[in-house]
Amino acid sequence: MKAINEMKMNFLSRSCNESFARSAVAAFTAVLDPTVEEISDIKTAVSEAVTNCIVHGYKDGIGTVYIHVKIFEGNRISINVKDKGCGIADVKKAMEPLFTTCDTGERAGLGFSIMDSFMDKLKVRSKPGKGTSVTLEKIIVSKGK
Repeated sequence: MKAINEMKMNFLSRSCNESFARSAVAAFTAVLDPTVEEISDIKTAVSEAVTNCIVHGYKDGIGTVYIHVKIFEGNRISINVKDKGCGIADVKKAMEPLFTTCDTGERAGLGFSIMDSFMDKLKVRSKPGKGTSVTLEKIIVSKGK
């Protein structure tokens, strides 16, 4: 299915850019007239995906985070957040609630669970040493349309 609108952006994996990414994606999807709850869900899921790139994907330095957002007919959005960092050896294990590779105790291991609960679909692909790609999908229910 061909997208009716799309945008791409990339930025350095600095924590200060997480709020920029969240706001940019929210602004782009505003054309679908989402409810406050829907836009909050999108912002939260994007925040988690970008934070994973920054904290886990590029844990040993700075890299680039890539975001590609597509809008399809039927008010469906697809948000792909990707890094070219260290990758995930066991995606299934990483998606388990409370699993984290962070050994400082600063991370709860709930990122993928949060993304999954706020979006309609979540797909994670990763290769060790090559990076990780997270695709988030949501159908926006139009208010009064």
